[in-house]
Amino acid sequence: MKVAIYSRGIEAEQMEHYAWLLQELTLHKASILLYKSLASTDSYPFLQKYKYDVFETDTHLDETVDCVISLGGDGTVLDAAILIRGKGIPLLGINFGRLGFLATLGKEALKQAVEALVHRSYHIDQRTLIHVDADVPLFAAAPFALNEFVIHKRDFSPMIKIHTYLNGEFLNTYWADGVIVATPTGSTGYNLSCNGPIVFPESKSLVITPIAPHNLNVRSIIVPDDNIVSFEVEGRAENFMCAMDARREVVDIKTQVAVRKESFTVGLVRLSENTFLETLRKKLAWGLDIRN
Repeated sequence: MKVAIYSRGIEAEQMEHYAWLLQELTLHKASILLYKSLASTDSYPFLQKYKYDVFETDTHLDETVDCVISLGGDGTVLDAAILIRGKGIPLLGINFGRLGFLATLGKEALKQAVEALVHRSYHIDQRTLIHVDADVPLFAAAPFALNEFVIHKRDFSPMIKIHTYLNGEFLNTYWADGVIVATPTGSTGYNLSCNGPIVFPESKSLVITPIAPHNLNVRSIIVPDDNIVSFEVEGRAENFMCAMDARREVVDIKTQVAVRKESFTVGLVRLSENTFLETLRKKLAWGLDIRN
């Protein structure tokens, strides 16, 4: 078994969990790949006891890797998805962060996670990604996202007008701060905070949600994911913001942008007992009386 481990960084209180993970993988004779920032023996002196190789870019990951383990929050999972791209490597998120809709397993489940990897007793949920096209280079290194694509006005500029089309047919003009196009995975992220609906991961759909719309009768709409959603933006400012998950670029107001379903998916590792409904109940405190 060959396992790659990715993280944005390990905090002091998480150090013992990181060390324990390396110990368990070594005991199971796994080959270990560490992301460059995790491989410093100055920061992590216990690494001297283990054998490992180092990776830094997606080119260092290939089909010989059985799984990428993400240590962090949901943002870390999104970063890891960019490294995996269309290589078909399963991604397991261990929650070292806070909420954790994507990194659903807590630190206390590390042993259970390693056992599942060793015995291959897990499920892989294939998640849709979203791809962006534009008439100028945009997110050229990785023009795809697991959660959402966002058009947004810059800073404190006035609201913008976003003319929106489905497969070339006019849908609506949004007078708003911006528009989100979310995948089912991203429906529990920025989309949810803007009163968008929660969509099951296996739903073959995209969610279009306006951000602070001027017209109060404008609401989210769910469309089949075989649609191409295109935009033309008007505003007083000379440019606007585009975001793919946590990455942002400033775009000229004349730029035409379109999004569609990406040609590949990302497989998220799920242990048998961790269902989407359980995640919703746990993370959103559904069914609990939290008044006291």
